[in-house]
This record gives sequence, C-alpha cells and structure tokens, in this order.
Amino acid sequence: MQIFAGVGASSVFLANYLVVAGGAGGGGTQLGGYVGGGGGAGGFRTDTGFAVSSGVAITVTVGAGGAGGTFVGAAAANSGTVGSNSVFSTITSDGGGYGGGADATSDGVAGGNGGSGGGGASAGSVRAGGTATVGQGNNGGSGTTSGLNYGSGGGGGAGSTGSAGTGSAGGNGGTGLSSSISGSSTVYAGGGGGGSYNGGTAGTGGSSIGGNGVANAVGSAGTGTVNTGSGGGGFGPSGVSGGNGGAGGSGVVIINAGVVASSTTGSPTVSGTIYTFTGSGTITF
Repeated sequence: MQIFAGVGASSVFLANYLVVAGGAGGGGTQLGGYVGGGGGAGGFRTDTGFAVSSGVAITVTVGAGGAGGTFVGAAAANSGTVGSNSVFSTITSDGGGYGGGADATSDGVAGGNGGSGGGGASAGSVRAGGTATVGQGNNGGSGTTSGLNYGSGGGGGAGSTGSAGTGSAGGNGGTGLSSSISGSSTVYAGGGGGGSYNGGTAGTGGSSIGGNGVANAVGSAGTGTVNTGSGGGGFGPSGVSGGNGGAGGSGVVIINAGVVASSTTGSPTVSGTIYTFTGSGTITF
C-alpha cells in the first residue's frame, strides 16, 4: 500500500517484514559425565503495515549464528556462544541464548529464544534454561543431574519451549514457526536438541531445522540450518570421549513493501517485490 503525504512530498509505503536473528551454539562437553545443552533459536519477529518512506536508505543486518562450545578435556565450562541480532530499520530480533556447557553449574542464558541448561554428574539442583525475549520466542528447557544419563535440555524455539532433559534423555529443541512472506511457507527458528551421557538418548532439533544433540559421543552435534536462525545441538560424552556443540544457524530478513525498491546493497535475493537478505545491506524505496 502506498500513501501520499501531499504534493511534492515523499511517498510512504507499508511493508511486511520477517526478521529472524542468528541461532545460538550448543554446549560442548568435558569428560566425567557433564553434558552440553541445546542452543536457543534466534528471535522471530514478523508483522505487516510497517511504514517506510521513499528515498530513505534502511539498514538491514542479518545476525550470524553462534559457535558451539568446544571440548577442552577435563576443564570447566564450555558453553556455546550467543547468536547475533538481526535488524530491519527500528525492528530488532535478539540473538539466541547459548546452551549451557558441560560443568557443574551450566545454566542456559537468555536470548531471542532461551538456551537450555546443561546436564551434569554432580549432585545438586537442575540446570535452568534461559528465558526468551518477550514476543520473540520461548524459554530453553532445564538440564538434570539425576538418573544415569544426565540429559541436558533443548533450546527454545519460536513455536514452543525446549523440552527438559531427563535422567535418560536429552530434551528436544522447541519447534519453529512458519512464514509465507517469501512466497512459500518456510519454517524458521527451531531450537537445538540436548545431549545425554553414555547410553542415554539424544534430543532432536526443533522442526528438523535445529541441530540434533549427541548421546554417548556418537557422531557430531548438529548445526542449526543456515538462514533459519535455528540453534545448535548439545554434545553428550561417553566415559572416555567428549566433543563440541553444534553451531547455530544464521538469521534472515525478508521485506515486501509491494513496490520495487529503487536501490539495494548487500545483494538480496529479489522475487518481484520480495527482498530476502541473507547478509547485511540496505534497501531504499
């Protein structure tokens, strides 16, 4: 929709947008039964009717995914890294909160979607999941110190909270949400799955776009799917082997103002009046 503000004045267009931040990395592990948690997805914001003026360059920032926590032997915490924010004009989506690392006090942290708590062999309270930014996503699941396998939680997703880890399994990542702003229905912002120790079961990534967790050091922690803002999976060790958490997926910004832009930078993909940014740039209508 185009609104004219008067003769000789700039036009104002009403844009639809989707802004998804980078997903966070899952927690890595150390030996001794400490389990990395799943990373939270990047914040998810979408709306219609956002006013943009002709002739004004609008900044677009696409957030990178956070790195997974690394394996550092018997050392202390190896938490993942938070995702980076994505921005369209005054609209900011917060990067995902990282999954707790493999030590005795590994809580997840806050973000667009919360990271999950790590699991641990040490007795004590559960490892809390991180909280989500209001209106952008859901909390991460908690990890546990109970049972035989010390499951870590799943990272929060845009569609649901990450599941809590149990004594026998890592929690699943929260589901993503779909959007058709690109012209086809696509799911974004799934949480990363949690890991578990020894013979337990790993958590799966949300909506098959979050990274899967690892159990018993079998395989690699899954990475969040690129340009969906999904979280990375947490790593669960065996008694003799550890590993790294999965990286979060990069975010995306999609804009449709119903008119062809006069100029862009950053090489967005263009389909009619739909502009998909997978890297940072500007757009001018």
